[in-house]
Amino acid sequence: MPAIHKRSPKLRLEFVATQKHSVLGGLPAIEALAQEFDLWKKLRGLPGLDPRSRTTHGYGPEVNVAQLLYCFASGGASLADAERLNEEPLARQLARVKAFADQTTLGEGLRAQTPESIAAVWGLVREFIQWGIGRAEAARWTYAGRAEVFFDDPQWEVGGPSFEGAKIHGHGDRALSWQTLWVGPFLADGELDSPGEGSGALPAMLPRNQPLWAGRARDFLADSGSSAAKYLQVITATKFTHWSVSYNKWTSALERTAAAQPERVGGAAQTATWRDGATITEQHCRIRHTPEGSAQTFTFATVRFQRADELFWNYRFLACDETRPDAAAVFARHRLKGEKEQLFKEVLRGLDLHHPPCAELNANRMFYAMAALACNLMVAVKRLCLPEECQGWQVKTLLRQVVRLPAALVTHARRWVVRGEVPAAWLVWWEQWEQRWWPAPIAGRPAG
Repeated sequence: MPAIHKRSPKLRLEFVATQKHSVLGGLPAIEALAQEFDLWKKLRGLPGLDPRSRTTHGYGPEVNVAQLLYCFASGGASLADAERLNEEPLARQLARVKAFADQTTLGEGLRAQTPESIAAVWGLVREFIQWGIGRAEAARWTYAGRAEVFFDDPQWEVGGPSFEGAKIHGHGDRALSWQTLWVGPFLADGELDSPGEGSGALPAMLPRNQPLWAGRARDFLADSGSSAAKYLQVITATKFTHWSVSYNKWTSALERTAAAQPERVGGAAQTATWRDGATITEQHCRIRHTPEGSAQTFTFATVRFQRADELFWNYRFLACDETRPDAAAVFARHRLKGEKEQLFKEVLRGLDLHHPPCAELNANRMFYAMAALACNLMVAVKRLCLPEECQGWQVKTLLRQVVRLPAALVTHARRWVVRGEVPAAWLVWWEQWEQRWWPAPIAGRPAG
């Protein structure tokens, strides 16, 4: 084959203004699930969501929510991005409005929200998840047939001193904390607040989300922020099939107990590979321990390990359920927590949620509740609609492959028709999707 070199293109460029073309040709995939769930009617019925004093004027609450959901689902991350949807004729047609609200109006709506209306939206999020998991194949949202429940309490820096609730955290920067509870791939609950006690929201989150895993075997995973005795007691009371929590804060007594165990308790030493590739020798066992200030005794999976050049053992501990006798298996299962942590990072980066839009804490709480609803809509598109080979897609891939498609709005028989341009390999899938998920047109006067 002869050599191939890059050459200058011989193209002439022309740009024309258009009112009938869109780069969000896949946005109907989000709208279809919202319609199937009857989301817009449910939003109109949520108490406190509509801040208008005169409900015969202005934008209804479902229109503003739709604008924010379309914004997140198309890669936007701010109220300014939501206002720019006015440049997208397809988005306006999906909402059946001539124009969306500007960012000032959206901000005023967010600032008018109350803790009660925010809680109502999270309740709707859980209702949608219940609806989604009832229709998804179990293998697409469970682990070995068991529901996976994961709690995380990350913090991230925010720029500027004007964010309500932001405080100086361990690295010396102003930060907010977003405690989240995940059920499978779905973001079921969240609380945006000041950095403080890492798992303060956990005792309230577990009971109110219990219907999502009721009647099913379930696992619970969390990091060391949830290792205080009062949280372990709540986790135990929730009666998970299996559970484990990283425990690395109060380990002196545990190390003494583990060191006192006879050799036969840990079994024969095994050779393993550490994170940096070094060879280590390790032994596993289970011990019982009563944390200081607790009336309850807990089971701990224990591993002790050392490199060839080390004189003393290193110890790691997991608080866990009593039912699994193999401590090594408990550690192996807990390591999969890293995949769940990636879910949060994927949402935070994929939807670019590092920048709260408002100074008021309640406004930002509602904004992040809307982001969770948008996230779950996209997860549902993946779990309910996409083929098996696409189940590993992250949010950014989903946006690029499904939502950001060229489309033209044309009229046919006095109706608007969205003519999406899709890769040939995906044409059959989109045709089947349209037959299954897109609402059939209702007889009557054509929409204009």
